[in-house]
Amino acid sequence: MTFGEKIKNLRKKKKMSQSQLADILGVSLRTIRGWEIEGRYPKQRGQYQKLANTLECDMAYLMTDTESFVTDVSEQYGSRGVKQAQQILEQAAAMFAGGDLSDEDKAAFMDEIQLLYLDSKRRAKKFTPKKYLQE
Repeated sequence: MTFGEKIKNLRKKKKMSQSQLADILGVSLRTIRGWEIEGRYPKQRGQYQKLANTLECDMAYLMTDTESFVTDVSEQYGSRGVKQAQQILEQAAAMFAGGDLSDEDKAAFMDEIQLLYLDSKRRAKKFTPKKYLQE
């Protein structure tokens, strides 16, 4: 089940509209639609906690390892970093199509890919001109 499907199901169980959820969370209706329909994720970890509290569920239920990784990248590297991270995850997942790798091996591979991505971003930061660095 995707993040958006989880949000939608929990919201409907609470008999809440998208607009009501948006008002409670202090975000736009478009943000809620982006999460539920367009496959987007909250940009900050705090939004996951607000969602979990509002929808009365565990934050871990909402946030898979992949979503946690994308949120971390978003906080550190912005939207461009998120696009890169999502592309890497999609391409890595495509490598498993029709394969015989165990779920444990797939998870280990994905963890390593994520670590490599973050390490390469940290190393590349040394070569970024100061005017582009976020303080």
